[in-house]
Amino acid sequence: MGRRWLWVVVALFLLTGCGAASQTSSGGGEQAAAPAQADRAEGNTGNNTGNSKNEAVSVQADRQLIRTATVDIRADDVDKAIAEVKGKASNAGGFSGQENATKTFANVTVKVPSKELDRILQELGSIGEVTRREVRAEDVTEQVADVEGRLASQRASVDRVRGLLERASSTSEITQIESELNKRQQELESLQRRHDSLKGQVAMATLTVSVSQKSAPVPVERDGFLGALLVGWDVLVTGLGWIIIVIGAVLPFAVVFGIPTAAAIWFARRRKRVTRSSEAS
Repeated sequence: MGRRWLWVVVALFLLTGCGAASQTSSGGGEQAAAPAQADRAEGNTGNNTGNSKNEAVSVQADRQLIRTATVDIRADDVDKAIAEVKGKASNAGGFSGQENATKTFANVTVKVPSKELDRILQELGSIGEVTRREVRAEDVTEQVADVEGRLASQRASVDRVRGLLERASSTSEITQIESELNKRQQELESLQRRHDSLKGQVAMATLTVSVSQKSAPVPVERDGFLGALLVGWDVLVTGLGWIIIVIGAVLPFAVVFGIPTAAAIWFARRRKRVTRSSEAS
């Protein structure tokens, strides 16, 4: 029993090492193959100019890009424009997401297939006047390749532990191996979720469209001297408004209490002057 338990521990240790070793060896293989590939490419430079261009196009097409775009549009009918944006996204195989709207402004975020994004961006000009368009792309090719490599290694690791579980005979061996198997399966599921998330973002681009009504005033950019001047004017107008409000609030009390007080003061001063005149005479 002691020898069998020892063999199980040794096997698990080797399995843990194999997962890391497989990734290291694959990286080393790539490093070792790189000089040879460079030598072959150097020897065939003169004969493969056309092939190199085709390969460059192929490599560019294989890049994993997460694309996002933001578009501002001015239209006569905001609701109609937003409906057209969502319709174009749906027709392209996408779907609508978050949406906010007021009477003269609205924005919507839609998901569309990445390969359809450029076409949809061109079609948005038919909805209204495009005042701003911004397109961004994040290259996640290396991240996808890394996750896929780790997924392959983790699947192989899980299969090896399952093989050990099938050969285990004692309760202690089964318990130990099942614990290790559960741990590796959780890591595999986490990697799979990460992979699915990346591939989903690559497959579906995010497009945010903001629509404002043409008759609505265009917001002024408040940068530089002109922006500071406008801000100062707004502060002055707001301050004067508050002063007027305070005066309006105090005025009724001033009328009610101020007139009797002023009359009492005037009467007291007059009586004092009369008294002084009588004493002088």
